[in-house]
Amino acid sequence: MKILDHSQIQQKVKRLAIQILERHYGEREIVLAGLNNNGLAFAERLLAELRALAPEDTVFSLTRIRLNPADPLAYEPYMEMPIEAIRDRIIIVADDVANTGRTLFFAMRPLLNALPRQVEVAVLVDRKHKFFPIQPDYVGLSLYTTMRDDIEVDLGGDGRESAVYLR
Repeated sequence: MKILDHSQIQQKVKRLAIQILERHYGEREIVLAGLNNNGLAFAERLLAELRALAPEDTVFSLTRIRLNPADPLAYEPYMEMPIEAIRDRIIIVADDVANTGRTLFFAMRPLLNALPRQVEVAVLVDRKHKFFPIQPDYVGLSLYTTMRDDIEVDLGGDGRESAVYLR
C-alpha cells in the first residue's frame, strides 16, 4: 500500500528543510551525513531544498556514513568525509526510515572521535519501535506499525517516481 507519493515526499522534504533552517538560523555551515545509499539519497534531496531556501552565504556539505545495518559489528562504520572537516560543526545524520534505532545508533560511532558541535537526526519515516536511545529531531512522517510490517522507500531515479510503501 502506497503511503506517500512523489509530491507528498517533496512536500515533506521541503518542510524538513524549513525546520532545519529555522532551528539553525544564522549558522554559516551545516553538514548532512546520509546513511548508506537510501540515507544519502534522502540527504541529497534535503540538501537541494536547503540550498534553495537558505541565504547564499550558507555552506552545506554532504557526506555518507557507511555501515552494515544487518550486522553493524561486521566492520567499523566510517564516514567518507575526513573527521577534521566536521569538528565543531553541526551534523545532521539523515536516513530514509528509523525503525528500531539500531542503524542510527551505530552510525554515531564515527562522530564520537570528531567532536562536532551538535548532532541531529532527520528521517523521512519514523516507525515507533525504538530499542535504542535514538529519537529523530526532524521527521517527515511518523507511523505506528506492527513489527511484521515493512516500510519500503523508493526515492526514484532512472525515471521512476519516488514513493513510500507499507508492506
